[in-house]
Amino acid sequence: MGQPQPAFYIFKCQQSNPPGMPKPSCVRADNRDHFQYLAQSLMQKGIIATVQPIQTSCLGRCNLGPVMLVEPGHFMYVAVDKQAIDRIINEHIIGGEPVADLLIKDMFWDKAIQPKDLMRQMGRL
Repeated sequence: MGQPQPAFYIFKCQQSNPPGMPKPSCVRADNRDHFQYLAQSLMQKGIIATVQPIQTSCLGRCNLGPVMLVEPGHFMYVAVDKQAIDRIINEHIIGGEPVADLLIKDMFWDKAIQPKDLMRQMGRL
């Protein structure tokens, strides 16, 4: 029997822009340790083997950050702080219920579009 693949991947935006940039950053002085907090929380609960935390760059929802994306399912969480991380782990990852009040609103996160469908819309296919 092989090593099982993770049941969840949690992508934590680690984008940090220099001061004065017009685009906000998901990582600021007051939340630089959030990825470490996420990883340590998963380790302390003993589930790091089946939940893979991943540091990523911009996830494209800067004005709503800090953001985290949970896969499978394309669950985008916004305005994430340590309390939100705890709730996401306990309620979504362990409990199986996405945390509705922390999810991005549909107006900012509509349904996915397949690349070939986008190319058709752009007249490139």
